[in-house]
Amino acid sequence: MNFAQYPSLSGRVVFVTGGASGIGADIVRAFAATGSKVAFVDIQDEVGQALADELAGSAHRPIFRRCDLTDTEATQAVIAEIGRELGPIGVLVNNAANDDRREVDDVTPDYWDWSQSINLRPQFFTAQAVRPQMRELGYGSIINFSSIAWRGGAPNMPAYTTAKAAVLGLTRSLARAFGADNIRVNSIEPGAVMTEKQYALWYKTPESVDALVSRQCIRTVLRGEEIARTALFLGADDSRMITKQSIIVDGGLS
Repeated sequence: MNFAQYPSLSGRVVFVTGGASGIGADIVRAFAATGSKVAFVDIQDEVGQALADELAGSAHRPIFRRCDLTDTEATQAVIAEIGRELGPIGVLVNNAANDDRREVDDVTPDYWDWSQSINLRPQFFTAQAVRPQMRELGYGSIINFSSIAWRGGAPNMPAYTTAKAAVLGLTRSLARAFGADNIRVNSIEPGAVMTEKQYALWYKTPESVDALVSRQCIRTVLRGEEIARTALFLGADDSRMITKQSIIVDGGLS
């Protein structure tokens, strides 16, 4: 199959959170392939560096920085550093998340706060940090990540689904707040993307994967590449009048 290329992304500075593995790594690969100047952060040092090495032959070798997104000051410092090193950030992809499962009766206040500190809070503070850089450029695209999990009301991940539902409210508020600066804010709601983590933790047998895919309208295993292509579109000038929206990419599962 042939997919779209986006000339407007060539040379554009892109910042991706949670970019070392899974969907995030596919997003890093996709933007690097368009000629973007990609910087990505993660807490997985070896995996992140390996991805940067894998893509060393790109037009612009991606930059990896270790960063714990629960440390807001450190995260904003990395964003400022990347802006100085590569130029103002034009695309922010708030991909990082942790879809840990825990039954309602087992949720503690500390666990709840931990989940929000990964799945929701960084999306606001990274957006706050890149806004001056995007204002300097005269444009920008912020792509927040939600999930279809909140739509179905997954019973064993209430902290996660709460955060992912809140991402849509955050997206709409930031789109209104940032619109006068020509900064667009949208979100993506992935479905059951089959990453290495999903196979290792939740879908350990071919039968379990087949059972899931059979519930989709399009009965093909959903891969991170599909999510990455949606991120490319939202980051490119082709979507310049799309803001305050959320796009579901789930093969019709929800």
